[in-house]
Amino acid sequence: MKPRILVVEDERAIQLALSGLLGRTGYEVDCAGSGDEALARLREGGVDLVLTDLALGDGPTGMDVLRASKELHPESPVIMITAHGNEQIAVDAMKSGAEDYVPKPFNNDEIRMVVGRALERTRLAREHALLLERVQRDSGFANLIGAGRAMESVFETIQKVAATDLTVLVRGESGTGKELVAQAIHDRSPRCQRPFVAVNCAAISRELVESELFGHEKGAFTGADARRAGRFEAASGGTIFLDEIGDMPLETQAKVLRVLEERTLERVGGTKPLPVDVRVVAATHRNLEQEVRKGSFREDLYYRLRVVEVELPPLRERVEDLPTLVDRFLAQIADRLGRDKKQIAPDALARLARHGWPGNVRELRNVIEQAAVLSSGPCIGEDDLRLDLAPAGATSNGDAAVAGACFSEAKKRTVEAFERQFLLEALRANGGNVSRTAEAVGMVRQSLQQKIRELGLRSEDWSRDA
Repeated sequence: MKPRILVVEDERAIQLALSGLLGRTGYEVDCAGSGDEALARLREGGVDLVLTDLALGDGPTGMDVLRASKELHPESPVIMITAHGNEQIAVDAMKSGAEDYVPKPFNNDEIRMVVGRALERTRLAREHALLLERVQRDSGFANLIGAGRAMESVFETIQKVAATDLTVLVRGESGTGKELVAQAIHDRSPRCQRPFVAVNCAAISRELVESELFGHEKGAFTGADARRAGRFEAASGGTIFLDEIGDMPLETQAKVLRVLEERTLERVGGTKPLPVDVRVVAATHRNLEQEVRKGSFREDLYYRLRVVEVELPPLRERVEDLPTLVDRFLAQIADRLGRDKKQIAPDALARLARHGWPGNVRELRNVIEQAAVLSSGPCIGEDDLRLDLAPAGATSNGDAAVAGACFSEAKKRTVEAFERQFLLEALRANGGNVSRTAEAVGMVRQSLQQKIRELGLRSEDWSRDA
């Protein structure tokens, strides 16, 4: 679409000249002969740039037009036309938000240049804002979706710890989003303008892990034909994320501990300590306490890493977040492929709620992306889902609970169906003892009793044969 320019000029001859010039340049031009007319046009909207004379005779002045434009269309630039000798007034106008000014008499090339430059700056600013919006949508809390208490606790911890330089240990099963937590901490920290460097410790061979982390000097080993900085140096001033640190060799653990304690490192083959300023966020799916007892993880490093702990719950324990996660993934893939966003049918949502999700959120994303690409209609049904592993033992009640429901109602009924099935199985496993069941599922006894009442469960329900 052609940019639309509002020319505000009370001298008819100048108005026609500017309108013709800008029209021939390729812009859509609208004209106003007074300040009142300009204000009315601005209230109608759709203005990409305002070119206004400072003096407009009786009524609202060019400064009034400027202020109204900044209030109604703050993203649209305003260029002032000033009489000779009024440069100081023009400078005052720029302090009030004008993009630029052109003194009379002006020539055509000058007008084209000033208008083109202003529109280009606006276009770049708009694209930058869209890019930032996309980045924020695809990182930080945007993909760390959760409405339950467990995820709320994660968000609260991130907000509290981000502004500090404390070391953070993120724990959780594979696919729960541990790197997203690390990225969110970095993005909300004073180090956010510096690098965020992610290292998968499990993906680097034992022979190369120290070179990757700390760098090496020329000639340190066969093939080291030049000095090379490691990941810690690359993250200087920022954050290094050590993913799957539980898979790191013991000898490397000792050197990481030294970096944490002394804030220095030595390249492989080097003898000179180098200062390093990085924040460390580590993650693991392993039980580090068990690894410490086995002697495969250093106890001193373990305590140095878990200054602050963030525990990410598996997806099967927060099934209430499934509808929101699915909706987010469908929006992302539609945006990436340039297609209309697909919807998910209630029966498909119920099927997802019954699945065990051993791969957690990563598995869910893959399932949804595959279904969005391969399904033929605008709505993803149960038959479009490709779930490789067996579901987490629920009945077909989930399907009946959501049949024909709208999205929000489907979500509510799906969660209720899951809670009912989960608590029934837990009560049966504990012989109907509410106190033991509450302890087993991690609930307060009173909360479990309240939930039993909300779901309408009776003792005969959990005393039936499973």
